[in-house]
Amino acid sequence: MHAPTPPKLPSPLVRMKHTVVLAGCVALPLLVGGLPGCSGSEADSQVGGSAASTSTGKAGGIQIMVNPPTDGGASNGTGGTTGNTPGPYMLPADFTPATLGGFKLGAAVDGGGMMGAAGASTGTPGSTCGTQILGVVRDFKGANEQGGHPDFEAFQGDGASLGIVKADLGDDQKPVYNGTGPIKDPMYGQQTTTKANFDEWYRATPNVNKPYIVYFYFEPAAGVLTFQSNAFFPLDNAGWGNTPKQQHNFGFTTEVHTKFSYKGKETFSFTGDDDLWVFINKKLALDVGGLHPQVSKSISLDTEAAKLGITVGGTYDLDLFHAERHTSASNFRVDTNLAFTNCGVIVEEPPVK
Repeated sequence: MHAPTPPKLPSPLVRMKHTVVLAGCVALPLLVGGLPGCSGSEADSQVGGSAASTSTGKAGGIQIMVNPPTDGGASNGTGGTTGNTPGPYMLPADFTPATLGGFKLGAAVDGGGMMGAAGASTGTPGSTCGTQILGVVRDFKGANEQGGHPDFEAFQGDGASLGIVKADLGDDQKPVYNGTGPIKDPMYGQQTTTKANFDEWYRATPNVNKPYIVYFYFEPAAGVLTFQSNAFFPLDNAGWGNTPKQQHNFGFTTEVHTKFSYKGKETFSFTGDDDLWVFINKKLALDVGGLHPQVSKSISLDTEAAKLGITVGGTYDLDLFHAERHTSASNFRVDTNLAFTNCGVIVEEPPVK
């Protein structure tokens, strides 16, 4: 939603509004079967304010095989013009440039989490996706449109609303709604409607949302990978179409599932709005939920290692969930030095309950 201009933050964080993001790894080899994706060198309803697929054998998920970009993706994460030749950072020509990095909308996804035939991709073992990683975006109509979702284009807020989701990720790798009915922030008012409606945010639901693959391209600098967009509109002229009386398609969610190798001294920072939840090792690591102007939060994995149950040398899940729920801006920034070990996984979905 529209927010007043926030105070300027010191580099590398810059305040802005809505978007999605993901940290990429310095080298992201292609997911094929059990091959690693990267070479190792990333309670109650009141809350507090302030179709090509390959089964992995892992219950509840599939891996989508991703071809590397044709004009980028060096094996050392610095970009380059030939998939495995180091060179200067270069955004692939078919990506929409962001302030740092870029994004591209991919094929539609069917209701079972599978990639549609139009997005089929075979890939080649050992190839790289460079600083590219994939996720899923789901398009929604707003509550002010016929057949729209009651959680979109409906509420307001001036700061993060904590506690909308529970502290543990669900067994289906989705966030668990912290209640059954409306969640109301004591300062900012109602933020959501019901658990049933929230469950549709990150699950393909006929006549409610339209899911697509989305690709993110991260820009490396001094050991940190960054995706920053102050105009993150991956679904423009797609899905349900652009929002009425707007130049862009607002009202969407973003979901990313990947893994990282914990080596020590890693950080993960987010700046943006609206809702953003990051789970590490299935534990809630960043909670920036609700409708709000730009909010910045960071986590030091070393500081939170005991809480997250992680140990240096281990490999862990990172699951990111974002929602852009109100006009009139969409900004998102992530900065991280995590070493990701795959290029993204599309989680196979059970029916919405």
